[in-house]
Amino acid sequence: MEEFSRELMTQLDSKVAFEIPLFGGIEIATSVVITWGIMILLVVLSKLLVRNLKMVPTGPQVYLEAVVGWLNHFFEDILGEEGKRYFPFLGTVTLYIAIANLTGIFGLTPPTKDLNVTAGLAIMSIILIEYSGFKVKGIKGYIKSFSEPMSLLTPINILEVIIRPLSLCMRLFGNVLGSFVVMELLKMVVPVFVPIPFSLYFDIFDGLIQTYVFVFLTSLFMKEKMELNEA
Repeated sequence: MEEFSRELMTQLDSKVAFEIPLFGGIEIATSVVITWGIMILLVVLSKLLVRNLKMVPTGPQVYLEAVVGWLNHFFEDILGEEGKRYFPFLGTVTLYIAIANLTGIFGLTPPTKDLNVTAGLAIMSIILIEYSGFKVKGIKGYIKSFSEPMSLLTPINILEVIIRPLSLCMRLFGNVLGSFVVMELLKMVVPVFVPIPFSLYFDIFDGLIQTYVFVFLTSLFMKEKMELNEA
């Protein structure tokens, strides 16, 4: 159990991949390096998969259009036509979180296991949520929305701006870290080959579910903000 506790504390600490010898040393976390890798992967794939596009899709283009089509329909069902301008950002975040959660399959540490990464994602999401409301109604309507449906709720509505990113951050971080805790406990009490199916479950299925939950809640909060401003 002491070994498990030490491993858990190690997972909670941001691992340093390397240090840049400038200004006394700039530490680069492992989560940052893996994120750079994911960014490069997405850029390369986006360049390769859009080459020689055809009117009648074949090969990889079929899967590319299926993924893009599913993402567009998913966000359109929640945000409607009004939210189309946000689809590229939301789709990019979806792909990043999904790939980040799946990196554990290849023996890498998922960036989403770093609280700094999930906090950054949550902050970007809340900026988008608040901006979507501001865009619909303007500055006066946006400020007025904090007193809806009654001025008595103004403090709660303001506090909600802080609570939402905290909720998004801790939900994603907590579930990814929770998967690690469950797997470590399973390794302690069952034979070595038994945890393999559970590892696949947490790395693949649960990782994709957490991706879905994050972008779904972000879109839902955006829709709520836009509807409040339309009222």
